[in-house]
Amino acid sequence: MATTSTHYRTMPEGRRSTGWRALWLLALLFTVSTASTAFAASDDFEQGLALLSEKSFSKKGRAIELLVASGHEQVLPLLQTMSAGELYYRKSDDRIVTRRDADTGYEITDAVSGEALGTVGRRDVKKVAINNTLRSQLTQAIAELQLGAADPGIRKTALEAMLSELTADSLPLLEKRRRTEQDDSVIEVLDIAIAVAQLESSERSVRLQALQALEGSLYPSVRNRLVTMTANDADAGVRKAAEKALITIESRVNLFSNLETLFFGVSLGSVLILAAIGLAITFGVMGVINMAHGELIMIGAYTTYVIQLLMPNAIEYSLLVAVPAAFIVSGLVGIAIERGVIRFLYGRPLETLLATFGLSLVLQQAVRSIFSPLNRSVETPQWMSGTWEINAIFSLTLNRLYIIAFCLIVFFLLHLILKRTRLGLEVRAVSQNRQMARAMGVRSQWVDALTFGLGSGIAGVAGVALSQLTNVGPNLGQAYIIDSFMVVVFGGVGNLWGTLVAGLSLGVANKVMEPWAGAVLAKILVLVFIILFIQKRPRGLFPQKGRAAEG
Repeated sequence: MATTSTHYRTMPEGRRSTGWRALWLLALLFTVSTASTAFAASDDFEQGLALLSEKSFSKKGRAIELLVASGHEQVLPLLQTMSAGELYYRKSDDRIVTRRDADTGYEITDAVSGEALGTVGRRDVKKVAINNTLRSQLTQAIAELQLGAADPGIRKTALEAMLSELTADSLPLLEKRRRTEQDDSVIEVLDIAIAVAQLESSERSVRLQALQALEGSLYPSVRNRLVTMTANDADAGVRKAAEKALITIESRVNLFSNLETLFFGVSLGSVLILAAIGLAITFGVMGVINMAHGELIMIGAYTTYVIQLLMPNAIEYSLLVAVPAAFIVSGLVGIAIERGVIRFLYGRPLETLLATFGLSLVLQQAVRSIFSPLNRSVETPQWMSGTWEINAIFSLTLNRLYIIAFCLIVFFLLHLILKRTRLGLEVRAVSQNRQMARAMGVRSQWVDALTFGLGSGIAGVAGVALSQLTNVGPNLGQAYIIDSFMVVVFGGVGNLWGTLVAGLSLGVANKVMEPWAGAVLAKILVLVFIILFIQKRPRGLFPQKGRAAEG
């Protein structure tokens, strides 16, 4: 080892200098190569920019090719702006810009650097015009650039956008990407894209294999391609295979269409449950037909609107504050109605109905006076926006999913209160036999007030949910009062489980009948069904026991 070490240290000067010269030469070659590549890419980018201001569409097509070949980081946003029809050039020097309206003309910005270039007259800039051929080329170029993005979601979206434009010429690009792709969701779409491109093959076996791969695909562009093949392909065997694939696709489309209808029915049923559950309590315990129940829902919705006005910079948390606030506000209004009006009218249902109807008009006019008759829009928090995409044709809106979950939470919390608390025990006692409950020391008037407040508070919570589905206005409650009574009567007066089952049943029935009967006729048919059902079972699906049953 010592000998070797000494030999290395005493290596001749000529050999060491030769090694260093080789290393310097390699470094120089690498630097020159890199610089020349960079200069070539820069040259392509500049040439492409220059051609964008030409009138000839063929030259603009060449410009797109040069821009893509350059690999410049600004190519993708530039092409996206051009595809959207928002790319311009300044006539004085053909500089590529974007524009924004100003008082005296346009404020223009360099489309590449983002540098502000001041204000120019309206005739000083001209749009970079595109035709259908260029639009198709842009779509393809943008998709190709996005296929190289680091985010798998962007790559998947790009592939989905390419499906309707794919030809046999797209195969090399797709197959190259398939060899390097690691994300499973992107690979799934890549395989479909490759099969779609293979549909243009001249070989019969390739087309048949592609059709087999596309069986069951739910992308609309795939379905459109297969429809075209069933009519235009020269080979009868291929046409038959395309028809078979279409039948499989249509069966899956119908399945997911039915699931979507069921989802909308359950979400409508959840809204009906929230609107009716408070009414079921007050009607079941006190036998009061409260026509102002819809206005208590409206008060909850307006409470949500006011909460968002008070915390404009914390919209994401506004609903967390609005739910308890709406419960308290509507509950207090409900207690005031019970103590001020309804307690004097027990045992007189007609007078109670008329009095609460008058109160509903008073509350509506009060809201009009305070907030104006115009509808108010309540902002949806970001975490409730958007959709949960199951596949290409079936997605669930997040706000409706949250409302379904919220409905179930409210239902089970209320059920827990009525079954596990002293208030719930006294409510059940008064509901089943008021006189016996009084004899046992239950303060029925106190129970009546708290029960009415509880039912009214839940109506306010329903208003919070409705504010995420529709505009908030003075007539909001009127749209749900009749449906609420139908749910209560159908399910069984005062029975929570009956309200749950009835609400979901009526919601699904409405949505199932709407496609062929229309929204209005569907409601009429549901109402006719309930009338006939009540003739057979006057106490509803789950009849209440005790005083309510005897009444």
